[in-house]
Amino acid sequence: MVSELTTSSEIIRLNAEKRRAMLRRMIEIRAVEGRIQDLFLENVIRGTTHLCDGQEAVSVGMAAAIDAKRGDTVTCTYRGHGHALALGMTLRSMMAEMMGKVTGCSKGKGGSMHLTDIAHGLIGTFAVVGAGLPITNGAALTAQIKKTGAIAVAIFGDGTANIGTFHEAINFAAVWKLPSIFLCENNLYGEYSPYGDTAPVANVADRAAAYNIPGVIVDGQDTEAVYTAMINATNRAQRGEGPTLIEAKTYRYRGHSRSDPAPYRKPGELDEWRKRDPITVLSERMITDGQLTESALTTLKAEADQAVDDATHWAIEQPYPGLDTITEDIWA
Repeated sequence: MVSELTTSSEIIRLNAEKRRAMLRRMIEIRAVEGRIQDLFLENVIRGTTHLCDGQEAVSVGMAAAIDAKRGDTVTCTYRGHGHALALGMTLRSMMAEMMGKVTGCSKGKGGSMHLTDIAHGLIGTFAVVGAGLPITNGAALTAQIKKTGAIAVAIFGDGTANIGTFHEAINFAAVWKLPSIFLCENNLYGEYSPYGDTAPVANVADRAAAYNIPGVIVDGQDTEAVYTAMINATNRAQRGEGPTLIEAKTYRYRGHSRSDPAPYRKPGELDEWRKRDPITVLSERMITDGQLTESALTTLKAEADQAVDDATHWAIEQPYPGLDTITEDIWA
């Protein structure tokens, strides 16, 4: 049941306005991730972080198919900055949270790996590998019982496909035909281990057959391809046909975390993936279609840098939460 989007005719081509919004968001995510790394080195942001440079097309393509007003929800991994911004979290809210400030999305208590924005459908990024999958099923079951038409998305990495939670969650969703979408960001490495060294199948999507659901392989560098797969999976879920497993083939430009120089990469591997940079893929398509100029692209990048600057300076000036708030928000 594994299918692969291989021809351009199968991919939904969006109008210029939607493409421009996608491109702007990917550029913004790239800019903020670079700034976060700098702020860590300056000790403005403490702890650790996991950046998504190179994977922006997955975040933005996914988010374009989400309707928080309908009740759609998303859970994702600790590499979740891009997903949060793509769904609509503001730069100020995220940057303040990164710095542990009270005006952050989780009131300064979550940091890099625990971002939440209920208004935009993000019910959490999770530091525990695979923790979001069963929670997504809970949201999907709620939507099924209430007949809201909402869908629930669980985003996870290729390493998650080797742990029990992955199999349990997909099995449960398949049996109950839940409106769940399982979106795997296969960036070739589970932390420091190559995917091929830890899995007996060539693709994560191959495992969908065991649960009698569709497994879709998609170009994770093409945001319109990711969007197309998401829309198809959403339509299937809303028809009551159950979950879909989508595997987006992508790549992270940086190491697993901020201190990882990624010496395990094959020589030239990073350079090869940069040739299909998600920002370049979409911007070149728009230029070819007469929807963008090089000058306009330069302007978009400058605007993103300025927005990140503004959010950073604002967040630095915000207060830390007081010790008297330490027991707040523990129980709902």
